Amino acid sequence: MAYELYYWDGIQGRGEFIRLALEEAGADYLDVARSSVGAQKMMAYLQGKQGYLDMPFAPPFLKDGDLVVSHLANILQYLGPKMNLVPDDERTRVFAHGVQLTISDFIAEVHDTHHPISTADYYEDQKPEAKARTTSFLKHRVPKFIGYFDRLIDCNPVKSGHVIGGSLSYVDLSLFQLAEGLTYAFPRAMVGFDRNYPHVATLRDQVRQRPRIASYLKSDRRLAFNESGIFRHYPELDQDPA
Repeated sequence: MAYELYYWDGIQGRGEFIRLALEEAGADYLDVARSSVGAQKMMAYLQGKQGYLDMPFAPPFLKDGDLVVSHLANILQYLGPKMNLVPDDERTRVFAHGVQLTISDFIAEVHDTHHPISTADYYEDQKPEAKARTTSFLKHRVPKFIGYFDRLIDCNPVKSGHVIGGSLSYVDLSLFQLAEGLTYAFPRAMVGFDRNYPHVATLRDQVRQRPRIASYLKSDRRLAFNESGIFRHYPELDQDPA
């Protein structure tokens, strides 16, 4: 039975981190909201019409048989062992989940660069605040988070070039998406990305060349970054590196 992924159509968003894992694993899955009645089906879950234990707060969520799993990090924690995208031992799995939760924290901060006041208001209604937030984000938060991920790869005792263990994990796939998204949103600010974060940059390039990921990136299943998603390119928010 195919996995059913529920996420908004037209944007990569948080759903893309799950798509990358499914694609790398060669999993059979349906991107439900892209079907003709998919949006209605997704809303039925959000409104509780499918049952109490099947009522997530928001997309993304994943349906596997009778089980509904919500939240990005929770979904990847669930899929990781099934898809051989996380090591076997419990301690490492718990650590991987913690790193993925840190990635989720960073995703929220990326989003807040263009919506620092309210998600109920348009970006155009909060441009001055967005500029101030982005300036601080690029100066302080990107080095803090991406620097941490870079050190994790460097400190991996098996020196595999991965965040965890000796082979690719779902965390590596998520770091690929972060690197791609930051470069799209802030091309000027990220000109020194490879120099400043060489381990993340090398991992990004290796993930991009993996056969299933490379095929996915060329397919129509991979939506383009756009100004409705998490990573948005507004030239007025971009800046030259300090």
